[in-house]
Amino acid sequence: MSAPELLSDTALAVFRLNGQFLAVAERLARPAGLTATWWQVLGAVLREPLPVAGIARVMGITRQSVQRVADLLVERGLATYEPNPAHRRAKLLAPTDEGRAAVERIAPGHAEFAARLDEALGGEEGFAEVRDALERLSKALDTLAVPER
Repeated sequence: MSAPELLSDTALAVFRLNGQFLAVAERLARPAGLTATWWQVLGAVLREPLPVAGIARVMGITRQSVQRVADLLVERGLATYEPNPAHRRAKLLAPTDEGRAAVERIAPGHAEFAARLDEALGGEEGFAEVRDALERLSKALDTLAVPER
C-alpha cells in the first residue's frame, strides 16, 4: 500500500475513532448533566485554572469554541473566571465545587468503560501500545507542516 493510501486510511480511522470517543463521552457525561465538550473543558482545568487559549491548545480546537463552552459553564455555575496574574485580560477558567462534583459523578462509568476497553485490547500492555501509537502519530503530525498551495 502506498504512503498516500496509508495516510487516507489512517485519517479515516482517526475520524471514526473521534466519533466513537465522542459518542462514548456523551453517554458517560449525560447522567452528570454534562455534554462531552463540557466535560472536556472542565477536565482541562481540574488540576489548575487555565486561560481559554491554553485550554484550546491542550484540546487541539479553536479558542472561540472553548470560549463559547467556557461561557456556558460559567453561566450554569459549573466554572468561574478568575483573575490571571500573568495577563490582565485573559482570565483563568476554574471549576466550581458544582463543576468538580459533576465530573466526579462520571468517574464510576468512566472506570467501568475503561476496564472493558482494557480487556478488549488485551490488558494494560495492549492498551498502552495503542496509546503509544496514537501519541507517536500525533507527535509526527506536530513536526510536519502541510505545504501551502
